[in-house]
Amino acid sequence: MQTDKVVNYIVDWLRDYATKAGVNGFVIGISGGIDSAVTSTLCAKTGLDVLCIEMPIHQAESHVTRAQEHIKQLTEQFDNVSDTRTNLTPVFEAFKSEVFFDGDQATVDMALANTRARLRMTTLYYYAGLYKLLVAGTGNKVEDFGVGFYTKYGDGGVDLSPIADLLKSQVYELGSFLNIPESIMKAQPSDGLFGDSRSDEDQIGASYPELEWAMKMDEAGKKSEDFTGREQTAFKIYKKFNNANKHKMIPIPICEIPNNIL
Repeated sequence: MQTDKVVNYIVDWLRDYATKAGVNGFVIGISGGIDSAVTSTLCAKTGLDVLCIEMPIHQAESHVTRAQEHIKQLTEQFDNVSDTRTNLTPVFEAFKSEVFFDGDQATVDMALANTRARLRMTTLYYYAGLYKLLVAGTGNKVEDFGVGFYTKYGDGGVDLSPIADLLKSQVYELGSFLNIPESIMKAQPSDGLFGDSRSDEDQIGASYPELEWAMKMDEAGKKSEDFTGREQTAFKIYKKFNNANKHKMIPIPICEIPNNIL
């Protein structure tokens, strides 16, 4: 990958899109992970306004520390970057007090995890409306179009996706080129939706290098029986998530009424 050219291409694309949309810039949630760090830096390089927002909900301290380190680096480097912090923990707790919990614990935990992401999306769009900004998405190609590892209308609810055509490994290449803090580059990828230290790999059961490989094999028309051992396991994990999350990757189904009965 020609990293410098990819960076310039994305920055130009972002600037062009925002200018044509008649907005002032971008708002982005900063999680302390590589995807939001790279995306926010790309947005900052456009020269347009960039608002970075921390939105903790019972957040693990390591995530908070990394997010603050990145924001500090970004605001020192770019005059067009500002930041704010919206503590959503009280909002989340208020929500929990008004709903009932019907189901096994794992189901409840997942529903609440997705609720965290949707509260953050609502916050981002509040500030986007306030300051005439676009919500910049942070999903990469494996997450968005491979395993669908994101929350529908949560972190999947965005205006544009600058890095959604890049594999996770390529996002790390950009991170190295953009001098993203070492603490973020070395951190285990995590969605941070459970308030603990569980990583994406803990939840999915396969690493991002394995998922990238499986995605390429799937695109090449391979089947699980073409592999053995760990490769077969990783491929099956990829296919399971890919099939289960198809609804996130395709347009919303519309019931089209035949003209002869309208």
